[in-house]
Amino acid sequence: MTPEMVMSIGNEALTTMIILGMPVLLVTLAIGLLIGVFQAATQINEQTLSFIPKLIGLSATLVIAGPWMLKVIVSYTQSLIINIPNLLR
Repeated sequence: MTPEMVMSIGNEALTTMIILGMPVLLVTLAIGLLIGVFQAATQINEQTLSFIPKLIGLSATLVIAGPWMLKVIVSYTQSLIINIPNLLR
């Protein structure tokens, strides 16, 4: 296994991780910003106000994007397993 192969596998792993985390993070960020604007407009300083909407948004995102996320991680894992013989040279 060459250093280039290790870097390639690491790069692919990081890219896959970013792709899988992006939908959840973007939805949570958007909900947090909306709740923050609402809190600033109404001057409600309750810290727990944003928890339930974020939890609902996170759950909805996982239900909607879950099958796609599962396909991405399964294809990445399959490619790693298939390439094991090539990595051992």
